[in-house]
This record gives sequence, structure tokens and C-alpha cells, in this order.
Amino acid sequence: MLGRALQILGSFSTDHPEMSLSELSRKSGLPVSTVHRMLGELTAWGALERGADGRYRIGLRLWQVGSLAPRSQGLREHAMPFLQDLSQITRENVQLAVREGTELVFVERIAGSGAVPVLTRVGGRFALTATGVGLVLLAHAPVDVQEQVLTGPLEHFTPRTITDPQVLRRLLADIRTNGYAVSERQVTMDSLSVAAPVRDGENTVIAAVSLVVHHGSASPRALAQLVCTSARAISRAMAAPRA
Repeated sequence: MLGRALQILGSFSTDHPEMSLSELSRKSGLPVSTVHRMLGELTAWGALERGADGRYRIGLRLWQVGSLAPRSQGLREHAMPFLQDLSQITRENVQLAVREGTELVFVERIAGSGAVPVLTRVGGRFALTATGVGLVLLAHAPVDVQEQVLTGPLEHFTPRTITDPQVLRRLLADIRTNGYAVSERQVTMDSLSVAAPVRDGENTVIAAVSLVVHHGSASPRALAQLVCTSARAISRAMAAPRA
């Protein structure tokens, strides 16, 4: 029963945030009668909501439970004051992400007024090889994870997206040396992203923070100073003993 419920919940995605009974049956591979019964239970508990048009979407209770995940909750609590400061200073997009397997997950995003449009959303997943935060997380990932990513299919977003494994290996080495990553027009042709690592008390990279701005509006070096300062502040907060 639990497995079937997870199959149904796993059918939802960014491309399919709302679905009908028949669509959920097709996506999950379960019979309509089974999906109908499970939808009633999931809706009653609050994991799903049913709109006036009869379509289903993720419910607030599931979001509330997900927000309690220790990995993101403690990180967000410590990071938010510094992310807000960075947002207020720059009026640009500020993002916080963690690695999960061979992808990244955005755990926080603050959109700046008049900032460049981005393709990210809180809770959304993205490739590790194109964004600033992704490159930072990949540069500090275990070697086996790096090899799994670099020897697999590399997603192509723009003509500037780096998809050569050898070039990426050199770039990851530079990121570890310099302490920050720069992604110029790799995700969209009008964006520049600069990111830096967030570390825990054992000096392990647990997240990455970034600024995403209009390409050509600021120098990467100037942005790197701001991002690295914020990342170090979050790292100190994460490493501080709790009362």
C-alpha cells in the first residue's frame, strides 16, 4: 500500500504539477480503481488536494512534513539571515542548494526586484554541471560521484554550456583552488551565476550559495567577494555549537 502511494506521489513533477485520475493512473502504471482508492486516502490525510476541476495537486500537509527534513531545515534556519542580507545588498537572485546523488536540490531562493529570470524553484532539481551552485557541489563531491556525472550524459542548455568532460574536470579543479565557481550563460544566455561552498563544523561542503545576475551587469570577481563572504558567514553559523 505504501509503495503504491509513493508511486502516485512520485508521478507529480514540475512538468506535471496537477493531474486527473486517468493521468495519474497512466503515469503511475496503476489501475484506475487502485489510484481512485489511494487518492481518497491521500486527499483525506492532506498529502494531495483536489481542485474544483477534479484535478489533483500536492497538498500543504505534505509540504509541511517535507520542510521538517533535518538536512534542509537546519541549513535554511542558519542561512536565511545571510541570504536576506545578500539579497538586500544586491537586489539580485540569491540561491541555496544541496547535492542529492548526482543532482542538486534548491532549498531556498530569494528573487530580486528586476533580477534576471531563472529556471529554478525551491524543491526543484537540476543538473550539477551547468549552474554555479551545481559546479561548486560537484567540485566537492566524492570522486565516484564526479565520475558518474562526468561519464554520463551531460545536459545541454545553451551554446555556452560546457559538455566536454575534460574541460569540466579542469574547471572543477579551478573551483576547488579559487574557492568559488562562475557559470556564464551556461543555463540561459542572459545570466551569470557566481557560487561558493557552505561548510559544516568538520569542514565538509554541505551546500552552495549563489548570486544570479544579468550577464554583463557586474564582474564575476566582485560578485565572488560578496558570495564568499555570505558563504563563510553561513558556514560559521552552521559550525557554531547549539545552545
